[in-house]
Amino acid sequence: MRNNPAAVVMALAPLGLAFLGFGLLRGLPASAETPPYPKAVEFASKSAHAVLTRAGRETCLRGKLTKALLGLSNSCDAAGMKSPLCRLADKAVIVTPMSLAFMDQTSRQLLDLIAGGSGVVAPAAGIPAAPGPESPAEP
Repeated sequence: MRNNPAAVVMALAPLGLAFLGFGLLRGLPASAETPPYPKAVEFASKSAHAVLTRAGRETCLRGKLTKALLGLSNSCDAAGMKSPLCRLADKAVIVTPMSLAFMDQTSRQLLDLIAGGSGVVAPAAGIPAAPGPESPAEP
């Protein structure tokens, strides 16, 4: 490998990317990494409503819900919480890819738990049970 500079570069490339990634993360404010629990719950609620009302493209809604679940999961961990809402976020965020049906079900459960319910899936008032037409609007 000593006589092959390309092999050395290829072998060390992952190390360089790892250090670059750590440097970028260190530059982020703590609030960007872990939102306070109330803010995470508020964003999860808004994201769940956006999913259920189809307020954006499917890919945007998937990203918004994933971001909300990650933020909620991180906030729960930072606060040391083990609530049903936290458990739902921990469980749902690892599901990939998220189907529309899964996103709808998770959104309904999020909204129910945020409202103080049991987390049982049921159509919410004013929110369509079946998918509506996809909106061309960006999230």
